[in-house]
Amino acid sequence: MFDKILIANRGEIALRVVRACREMGIASVAVHSTADADAMHVRMADEAVCIGPPPSGQSYLSFPAIISACEITGAQAIHPGYGFLSENAAFVQAVEDHGLTFIGPSAEHIRIMGDKITAKETAKKLGIPVVPGSDGGVPDLAAAKSVAAQIGYPVIIKATAGGGGRGMKVARDETEIEIAFRTARTEAKAAFGNDEVYIEKYLTTPRHIEIQVFGDGKGKAVHLGERDCSLQRRHQKVLEEAPGPVITAEERARIGKISADAVAAINYIGAGTIEYLYENGEFYFIEMNTRLQVEHPVTEAIFGVDLVREQIRVAAGLPMSFGQKDLVIRGHAIEVRINAEKVPQFAPCPGTITQYHAPGGLGVRMDSALYDGYRIPPYYDSLVAKLIVHGRDRPEALARLSRALSELIVDGVDTTIPLFHALLAEDDIQAGAYNIHWLETWLRESFAG
Repeated sequence: MFDKILIANRGEIALRVVRACREMGIASVAVHSTADADAMHVRMADEAVCIGPPPSGQSYLSFPAIISACEITGAQAIHPGYGFLSENAAFVQAVEDHGLTFIGPSAEHIRIMGDKITAKETAKKLGIPVVPGSDGGVPDLAAAKSVAAQIGYPVIIKATAGGGGRGMKVARDETEIEIAFRTARTEAKAAFGNDEVYIEKYLTTPRHIEIQVFGDGKGKAVHLGERDCSLQRRHQKVLEEAPGPVITAEERARIGKISADAVAAINYIGAGTIEYLYENGEFYFIEMNTRLQVEHPVTEAIFGVDLVREQIRVAAGLPMSFGQKDLVIRGHAIEVRINAEKVPQFAPCPGTITQYHAPGGLGVRMDSALYDGYRIPPYYDSLVAKLIVHGRDRPEALARLSRALSELIVDGVDTTIPLFHALLAEDDIQAGAYNIHWLETWLRESFAG
């Protein structure tokens, strides 16, 4: 087992890893920019190293700075959290080249799944169901029209190197294909430096379902059920729950086995998430995230496992501490993402926290690095907290969420807390009757004018 782990991240996820290390008796090293000198993860870690100025490119994304911090402190492994360098194959290679351990999958697996076309081709080979579409990048408009005619409208054009909803355009019929194709390529080039796009059938009312998988790197893997992440705004998740409100036990077992078998076949190591669109009883592969997800706590809640602890164990060469038969769903869990943003514009609102009070009680977990007097810097993601609740069933979890939100105080900046109070008053949310378009429609109707 490792003696010391460096955490190449910040905020609540860095603090999450610090806590796991402490429970395992492992020393932790926090890295931070000058803007994060007073951050909670810096205060809580056993050691801290400043790695640069506020811009991410000069600190949290700097290979030399992070690897140098390992050499200075004697850390043997790096946990990347999520975001930043967590899915950067070149960084993983650099870590390994310096004799360090990356707590996550191999550089090869990150490369394969990081390119959406290669990922889709790999998924097909592994027996994962995929959305009908082009067999690779679409070189020109004529090819785009041909593919669209073959699979049928509506279609969605996506950037090969895309993410976060950028470089994605829908064409509902042949009159829209040209502008959608050209716009997607332009956005892709501007955002990712790569204008290659591909085309898929556009599902009209799907849900976003993701399967948590975990592999030991030696041909064994399990799935930990599904999370429903359909409540999204501009392709950014807002609320997640597990298990999914509409997924049956039979569907879960079927897609779970397909997913686990696929990652076992490639000797995948650590945590990963295979994301699907789900419509009319069928699952269609979107992508695989080769890291820990923001919403991993809801899975931990219903299975009673610590995914970060398990990541560290298998990275150190130990076997998984559970098998598929050990993983039994108990109850229902929901997570809401608290962002420092002003609703309904969702404009970031950095500033100083004048009062912070976390909710408590049975089945309530608050993952946050906030504290009274903390100044939220303007340089990073606006996510400042995650409120997770667990109940014996979905109605109890919803009631617990409402109660916990009423206790939560974050003063000094605008947050998305009012959004969740409003959502819980909606019948569709209470019934679980929503899809990936529901929230966007609700926001337009609720804040029209």
